[in-house]
Amino acid sequence: MDRLLLILTFCILSNPIFSQEEKPPTKILFVGNSFTFFWNMPQLVSAMAESQGVSINSYQSTVSGSSLEQHWKGEKGSLTRKKIDENNWDYVVLSDHSLRTIDAPEKFREYGKKFIDLVRLKGAEPIFMITWSYKDNPSMQKIISKEYIKLANDFNVKVFPVGPIWDAIRKDNSNIDLYFDNKHPSSVGSYLISLIITKSLTGKSLKDIPKRLFKTDEKGEKFYLSFISSSNSKYLKEFVDKSIE
Repeated sequence: MDRLLLILTFCILSNPIFSQEEKPPTKILFVGNSFTFFWNMPQLVSAMAESQGVSINSYQSTVSGSSLEQHWKGEKGSLTRKKIDENNWDYVVLSDHSLRTIDAPEKFREYGKKFIDLVRLKGAEPIFMITWSYKDNPSMQKIISKEYIKLANDFNVKVFPVGPIWDAIRKDNSNIDLYFDNKHPSSVGSYLISLIITKSLTGKSLKDIPKRLFKTDEKGEKFYLSFISSSNSKYLKEFVDKSIE
């Protein structure tokens, strides 16, 4: 990942997306596929934000292996456009299929723009999550990041720099395995994704976010979203805090 691309990415996120004074709860819809829903990532963001005193209600419209084009066309059982139309969202977080920027960049751009226009028409703010390269092909990251940043710059949208930070950590610390398989995030990987999104949203230091996070169901019972070692939690929080200021 070249340094200029990282700088461009972080410049887009030079300020927290909402201030501490904004009235809770903030409603966010995550649109994507298994890269989004693995290890309950949207709910993990809510739990992290809650530990910082920020209230975020996370929802998702995710279908395994889906692209933004399929979400737009309602394929594979997707109800994404219906959910955007019928709810009052503050933010809609979008990510395309992991190979879309490489195999079909014109489709990535076409349907990314369609969703940008739709989300804005409904009074919400679109944000794109830059995805990461496959474990056996780290060279993918340069193309993926380039396409997301170009879209963001051309249409004045923000991004969550997940892929660039993921790539930087791979190079910095080989002892941390962010992968569940060749492409999906491990529980540690989803913890990292959630840290990046939470930091980008709140602008607050991550140092006090716990290594174990949970939510409470309608019966008042706890269910745990993540378990991560103290050393990995500390390293990842410090790395993300330094990367997004």
